Amino acid sequence: MKTAWRIVGVAAMLIGALWILQGLGVVRWPASSFMLDARPWAVRGAVMMAMGCVALWMGARARG
Repeated sequence: MKTAWRIVGVAAMLIGALWILQGLGVVRWPASSFMLDARPWAVRGAVMMAMGCVALWMGARARG
């Protein structure tokens, strides 16, 4: 279970980072994405990263 929490946590943090960068217009990939320069996606990305941190914390606390 510990490994699953860690995988989910890292994946959530990476996805959240991508959403933040797309929402702020830093990453312009894919070019036709509806998320580009849309601030709500930056906020959603921050929430996703926070959820990833919680999942990593859960993984650190899990047994075996």
